[in-house]
Amino acid sequence: MKNIYNLLRIASRIRSQRLKLLGIYFLHLTRQRYIGVFIDPILACNFRCRMCYFSDEERRKTLKGSLAFQDIEAISKSLYHRALKLQIGCGAEPTLYKDLYKVVALGKQYKVPYISLTTNGNILTYESLYKLVATGLDELTLSMHGVKKDTYEYMMVNGKYEKFCALIDATMKVKQQYPGFKLRINYTMNEDNVEELSQLFNIFPDLPVDILQLRPIQNIGNTVYNNYSLEKLFSYFESVIKPLHDECVRRGIICISPTKENLSVLQSKETSDMISDVTYCYISPDICWKEDFDYHTQNFEQYSRKHHLGWSLIKKICLPFKRTKVNKTRKMNYTVE
Repeated sequence: MKNIYNLLRIASRIRSQRLKLLGIYFLHLTRQRYIGVFIDPILACNFRCRMCYFSDEERRKTLKGSLAFQDIEAISKSLYHRALKLQIGCGAEPTLYKDLYKVVALGKQYKVPYISLTTNGNILTYESLYKLVATGLDELTLSMHGVKKDTYEYMMVNGKYEKFCALIDATMKVKQQYPGFKLRINYTMNEDNVEELSQLFNIFPDLPVDILQLRPIQNIGNTVYNNYSLEKLFSYFESVIKPLHDECVRRGIICISPTKENLSVLQSKETSDMISDVTYCYISPDICWKEDFDYHTQNFEQYSRKHHLGWSLIKKICLPFKRTKVNKTRKMNYTVE
């Protein structure tokens, strides 16, 4: 499945969590790919983004270490044959990892259908991006938290707007040689940067973006920026967010964004978590998937049999859901257009 966003479109239209879980159970039973592998090969970052936990000095002290490439090879052998997507870079900066090209190559070796790299992009050049794509990278996901230079550099401390713009130009050149290569931009909206989204395509008229995600700010800890109010986002929905969404659709760009109702109604946590609980596989120097999973001696199937994951899926499908209201910035449903 080269375009995983077709699957996301379908999933976003299925309201029944039980039906989604039933589909996952079928994939589990027939030994098909259904997990998303999210790997932070190194717990470090060259930025101190104000909305990120890397801006928290105390939290930053706990984020240390990197995975030996031999360990990533062992992990790949244990898990990648069940991976629908490999996401390199989740909460840290993967371009700081010295064997990044090899990590991409491993995903390709195990025929993971979709390989994506999430990065702030300030280290990447045309040459390094070209090599990553030639190695097997399907998608570059760039973090961008300001359309204008002042906002970008204020929100993304240590970031250089000129380097971001240079990488956009480099991406355009790479896409000419690899037309199937995708650019995704993740834009975290807050009360200080949402309004300028209306100027995105004025400032970047030839932006080669294929996927744009507009996500509301989340409370992820003691970050420097701590205005978690969504009131301004709600008030700018009709004048900024929706017109941008519609312009993306007109340009053939996939837009992943919340609806107005998502911004105003508290979401249920447990039902959403049920899907991520069975499909989300996080790997870092601190953990590999589950606390008791030993990738040196077990693979996905052996662990699943030992812990009866199939039976656990059946129980999730059949038993009543518990619903608990939570902070709306923690769980948000998105439309995928």
